[in-house]
Amino acid sequence: MPKSLRKQILKQGDLPTHVAIIMDGNGRWAKSRNLPRVSGHKEGINSVREIVRVCGEIGVSYLTLYTFSSENWSRPKKEISAIMKLLVGTIRKEINNLHKNNVRLSTIGNLEALPVESQNGMKEGMEKTKNNTGLNLILALSYGSRQELLMAVQRIADKVQLGQLNSEQISEEDISRALYTSNVPDPDLLIRTGGEHRISNFLLWQSAYTELFLTDIYWPDFREESILKAIIEYQARQRRFGMTGEQVSA
Repeated sequence: MPKSLRKQILKQGDLPTHVAIIMDGNGRWAKSRNLPRVSGHKEGINSVREIVRVCGEIGVSYLTLYTFSSENWSRPKKEISAIMKLLVGTIRKEINNLHKNNVRLSTIGNLEALPVESQNGMKEGMEKTKNNTGLNLILALSYGSRQELLMAVQRIADKVQLGQLNSEQISEEDISRALYTSNVPDPDLLIRTGGEHRISNFLLWQSAYTELFLTDIYWPDFREESILKAIIEYQARQRRFGMTGEQVSA
C-alpha cells in the first residue's frame, strides 16, 4: 500500500514544502492499553522516526513537530521529567542516523526553559547537522505561538524606540521576520492526530492559510501510510488564498 501511495503522490505533484504536525494522543494510546503514559511517549518516538524518514524520502523540505508546548509545563512533574529524559536520549541516539540521511535539526521555542541536559543534547544535534541540505527537521520545544507573537511585538517595539523603524511602516514582513520561523516558509499542511479539533497555540501567525488535516489516529499509530494519505488529500485540495476557484484555475 505505501508504495502505491508514493506513486500517487509523485504523479499528482504539488508536494507540500512544509508539513507541521501536532503529535497528539500518546497518553490516550497508552491508557487504552492499560500502560503508563510514558509508554505512549516512548512509542510515539517510533512514529517520529518513521515520519521523518518518509518526509525526507519523498522530498518534503521542512517538517515541524510540536514536541513540547509552553503549556505542557503544567503537566505532572514526573511526566515532564520522563519526557525530557526521552528527548535527550532520543536526540543522542538518533542524531548519527539523522546526520547520515542529510537531515538538518533545529528548534523553535524557549530552549533555555529546558533542563540543561536537554538543552545541551539539542545544541549538540544542531551543531552536528547544521550543514546538512536535506529535510529540515524543526522541533517546537517549550513553544507557544502567543508567546512568540509577544516576543515579536517586543522586538519591533525596540526598533521603533531606537528610531530604526517607523510605527506606521510596520508590515506583515516585519512581523514574520521577528518570529522564530523567520527563515522558514509558512506550513502548507498542518496535521493533528488524536481526534482533537484545535491548533493549541501552534504556529498561529504562520498558519493563516495552511491546509488542516485532522485525524482520530493517535500519534503512536500514525505511520507511513497515514502521512502519505494526508499528503494525497492535501494534493486534492485547491488553495485559493482568498481568491475564487476560477481565479486560481485561470
